[in-house]
Amino acid sequence: MDRAIRTAEDLGRLIRDQRKRQGLRQTDLAAIIGASHVFVGDVEKGKPSVQLGRVLRLLDELGLELHLSVPDAEGSD
Repeated sequence: MDRAIRTAEDLGRLIRDQRKRQGLRQTDLAAIIGASHVFVGDVEKGKPSVQLGRVLRLLDELGLELHLSVPDAEGSD
């Protein structure tokens, strides 16, 4: 299933939903990725200043892949 992510809040909701589907608590997920439960909570709340590398690690641990849609540049051949 693809889901459009346009805001940090959108991503946070997706991560929270997936974590809950897997039966993980924030503290469990935090321990797995070597972060604090505060970090996981911040991500799930959509805090825009979290570290990207740690978010990518979190996504990977939950089995989520990040794909970007890149439009073609106008006038390119």
